Order: sequence, then C-alpha cells, then structure tokens
Amino acid sequence: MKVYKTNFDDFIKSIFTDFSKSFLGPWRSRSLGLLSILIGFYLASTIAAFYLQKYNQRIIVVVVLCIFLELGIRYRNDLMKRKKNSLLHVIDNLRIGITYAIVLEAFKLGS
Repeated sequence: MKVYKTNFDDFIKSIFTDFSKSFLGPWRSRSLGLLSILIGFYLASTIAAFYLQKYNQRIIVVVVLCIFLELGIRYRNDLMKRKKNSLLHVIDNLRIGITYAIVLEAFKLGS
C-alpha cells in the first residue's frame, strides 16, 4: 500500500516536532521548556484565583488571560523576525501553560 503525503500528515508532524522540543535536546533547552510551561500555568492560575476572589467575575479573568495570550503572540511575531529561537520556545511554552490553566479553570468552574 502506498503512503501519501497529506496536509494532515504534515500537521501531525509539525505538532510532534514543536511539542517534542520541550522533552528532547540538551538539558538547558529541556529545562527552559518545562519551566516556561510551569511558569505559564502558575501565572495564569494565580491570576485567575486572585481575580475570582477579588471581583468574583469570570469575564474579567478571561479577558486578562486572553490579553496575556495576545501579548505573547505579538511578542512572538517580533522574535520570529529577529530569529531568536530560544525565546520563541519559551514564549510558546508560556502560552501552552496559560492555555492549560484556562482549560483547567473552566473544568473547575463547571462551565
């Protein structure tokens, strides 16, 4: 059976290579990747807990976290132009951690 190269296959390969950067390579890149994921999760979860306690409104929490995500995307685009790969890796992992914290908070709130 002949295996065809499809767009979906390219998509899966790109996801695997981007995600595997956090777990492969020298110890410096692995530790930066894992620390940035954990720091992104910690920042998002503390911001969510603080604003939910202070204002008790979910909308404000979501807006603040989405602003952080958008700032990360804008800063990432500037770094791509300058070709700073290690900072790109850190920004991407921060965004992954923030997204994970948002999803986990949504499950905790039951929405």
